Amino acid sequence: MRGGRRLREAPGTGGRLVLLLAVLLGSALAGCGSNTGPGKSAEEKGTPEFRYAFDAERAFAYLEKQVSFGPRDPGSDGHRRCLEWMKREAAKTADRVFTQSFTRRYGGKDITFTNVFAVYPGASERIVILCAHWDTRPFADEETDPARAAKPIPGANDGASGVAALLELGHLFQAQKPPVTVVLIFFDGEDFGKDVKDMLLGSTEFARQWRTVLKDVGQDVEYGILLDMVGAKDLRIPREVNSQQAAPWLMDAIYRHAREAGLEKVFPDEPGPQILDDHIPLIRAGIPTVDLISFDYAYWHTLDDTPDKCSPESLKAVGEVVARTIYADIRRPR
Repeated sequence: MRGGRRLREAPGTGGRLVLLLAVLLGSALAGCGSNTGPGKSAEEKGTPEFRYAFDAERAFAYLEKQVSFGPRDPGSDGHRRCLEWMKREAAKTADRVFTQSFTRRYGGKDITFTNVFAVYPGASERIVILCAHWDTRPFADEETDPARAAKPIPGANDGASGVAALLELGHLFQAQKPPVTVVLIFFDGEDFGKDVKDMLLGSTEFARQWRTVLKDVGQDVEYGILLDMVGAKDLRIPREVNSQQAAPWLMDAIYRHAREAGLEKVFPDEPGPQILDDHIPLIRAGIPTVDLISFDYAYWHTLDDTPDKCSPESLKAVGEVVARTIYADIRRPR
């Protein structure tokens, strides 16, 4: 995915399209007045209380377990093993788990991709989507040595971290019913190809027919939150530009909850880069979705993206802010 010291527009390398815009704070945050729709504002509702804590060590163990399978690029043995493990782990806490599989022709082969869904019924049938990609990049294109660049990455931060945080949040949703129905989505094929047309495959497939996929869950989706590269040490997640434009009311709530939790260092309330990621197909499909992502990661798309570069504390910080947002019952403006 990304790399802090190497931020650039890279349409041909297979990374996110990172547009290095000189975004002024005023323009990036324009129109950010809080708006939670009818009823009380998020400020009036106050900070929700939790009866269950985010277990940072268990979340980090989830990260390490994924990496233990080896690279999880589609079609690999590690990909198949991780898929079965992920479904089993999600089923331990979710009301139900189901999948969405599809096939693409690539390099003369038919490759099967699988999105995984875990449903946590809430106090209402309104839906909030929390998502992350679980596949890893088939080649380490940020390596300078061609021999190393041809190898698939371990994907500790770039892939495993978002999945780990979501699996741990599942324990919270099982123990304490959320005010909305939460659907965890683990997207496949996000980091697959060298060109943009061969990326974001799982999220694009879901967005194309999301009403059908979720027909037995509900049709009223409030919003989505994407977690990507959220496990690095010294984590910093500024406001991603596309997210700010798509859902300023949701970004305001997230950064307010970060301040309430004393996590301003992890969530600096400032504009960040503009990134093409799994949230874009969802936004285009009418689901306001934000991307919580730290692009300042020196080991992006290298063979050094390993668990020792990640931190349980980072996973906990992100998990707590997401949980606060969910339980505050933020409403999409109508």
